[in-house]
Amino acid sequence: MAGAIASRMSFSSLKRKQPKTFTVRIMTMDAEMEFNCEVKWKGKDLFDLVCRTLGLRETWFFGLQYMIKDTMAWLKMDKKVLDHDVPKEEPVTFHFLAKFYPENAEEELVQEITQHLFFLQVKKQILDEKIYCPPEASVLLASYAVQAKYGDYDPTVHKRGFLAQEELLPKGVINLYQMTPEMWEERITSWYGQHRGRARDEAEMEYLKIAQDLEMYGVNYFAIRNKKGTELLLGVDALGLHIYDPENKLTPKISFPWNEIRNVSYSDKEFTIKPLDKKIDVFKFNSSKLRVNKLILQLCIGNHDLFMRRRKADSLEVQQMKAQAREEKARKQMERQRLAREKQMREEAERTRDELERRLLQLKEEATMANEALMRSEETADLLAEKAQITEEEAKLLAQKAAEAEQEMQRIKATAIRTEDEKRLMEQKVLEAEMLALKMAEESERRAKEADQLKQDLQEARDSERRAKQKLLEITSKSSYTQPMNSSTTTLPADLPTFSLISESLSFDFKDTDMKRLSMEIEKEKVEYMEKSKHLQEQLNELKTEIEALKLKERETAMDILHNENSDRGNSKLNTIKKPQAQGRRPICI
Repeated sequence: MAGAIASRMSFSSLKRKQPKTFTVRIMTMDAEMEFNCEVKWKGKDLFDLVCRTLGLRETWFFGLQYMIKDTMAWLKMDKKVLDHDVPKEEPVTFHFLAKFYPENAEEELVQEITQHLFFLQVKKQILDEKIYCPPEASVLLASYAVQAKYGDYDPTVHKRGFLAQEELLPKGVINLYQMTPEMWEERITSWYGQHRGRARDEAEMEYLKIAQDLEMYGVNYFAIRNKKGTELLLGVDALGLHIYDPENKLTPKISFPWNEIRNVSYSDKEFTIKPLDKKIDVFKFNSSKLRVNKLILQLCIGNHDLFMRRRKADSLEVQQMKAQAREEKARKQMERQRLAREKQMREEAERTRDELERRLLQLKEEATMANEALMRSEETADLLAEKAQITEEEAKLLAQKAAEAEQEMQRIKATAIRTEDEKRLMEQKVLEAEMLALKMAEESERRAKEADQLKQDLQEARDSERRAKQKLLEITSKSSYTQPMNSSTTTLPADLPTFSLISESLSFDFKDTDMKRLSMEIEKEKVEYMEKSKHLQEQLNELKTEIEALKLKERETAMDILHNENSDRGNSKLNTIKKPQAQGRRPICI
């Protein structure tokens, strides 16, 4: 009895020790998260938890993807997570990705987080060359990606080489041209500089608006065979089902829009598309695996539901999200305008301050120069006064010598000369004495004139000194007025808006006048956009022409050739899809 009780207790403890949770790792395009999930959780429980964590409300575009033997699969919402054919090692890894794509990104993607996730995914697909993008469009898309990451272009910050470590262009585009990384950066930067004023979400939306016109955007391709065994590709996207030649993923051979399909079904590996028009033959094809057929059907159902949903009135939830998005966009736009005004006022205040500082420095330099000139004038005056005194003393000395010479001459004349020789000698001495006296008189006169000139120079030096002192006083008085002006301009006006995060600055009331004004601005932006799109196409053609000379024709891929042929014919993504519709009133032969 005791042994039976003990065995039951040990069995109960073993049951309690079994884990009730497991670890899941979720990989988004820019983050990695881990969750502890309960064993009983279904796919919807895990998916909702991820969406709540991301703050995502537009859940219908996304799913959790995993791989089964090199085949892509999506987590089913109504099936337990661990009942899927997923690896049993923890953590179980899923990729949170966009499963369905919008027809018009600008109209359908409401939340900023939704736009950001789509931007990252589409950008990666273009860089990995899963979506073909022509070279000129690649450069334009790269410029919007740079704007989204770095903000407005500033040549003092974004110097040559700042994009050296960035992956911005598909490798196929880089290899197609004889262009250095510096040349590519120069062309991307020239476009980047034109996007000034666009916020991150606006730059990302512009990226998506251009990318959604690429032929392979949003298309899931599957290898199939028709009844004759011919290898084909099936493309599933937001507009319908498309049949492609395996060598041409850009232009479908025929398309089935969702509104012209009556039924899609599969049995084992055979897939059937029944058009709404009974005059058109049923299209059947085979896929390689049953699992692939299940995936095709999932994508068909999801895309068809979204296709019909777009053509109905928005649900209350979507209307609320769009209203909130409009209010948030208006608030951000007004906030950006306010910040731009503040920035402009600060820049003007800084320019005024710099100008006053420059003027003050100039006045200080002028004062220093005037002071130095004054010192030099004083030194010159002292030297001139000293020289004048020396010259005056020399003149006195010469006058004294002249008087002595005159006395000597008179003494010699008075002396009797007895002999003729002595008389001649005395005459010669008298002549020499007269000449010396004359010379001394001239030198005395010259020294006197020089002394007068030095006295005049001294007077001029003193006048110059007086003028320098007066100018210095004027400069000093100017500086005393300039200093208060400088100090007042360094502080901004008291009524200038601030960045303080108080409750009043976070709240915002939308007035009718503001919304009307915003509506008028939006209408104006629409007209401007139509004009810009034409200008954009001209710029793309100009860039294409500019780099065409550097293209290496031998490196062109099949995709490049097909795209050029479509461009020469004037074909785009939409008109290549519409053409088979117009021809669809006859039996299908592929």
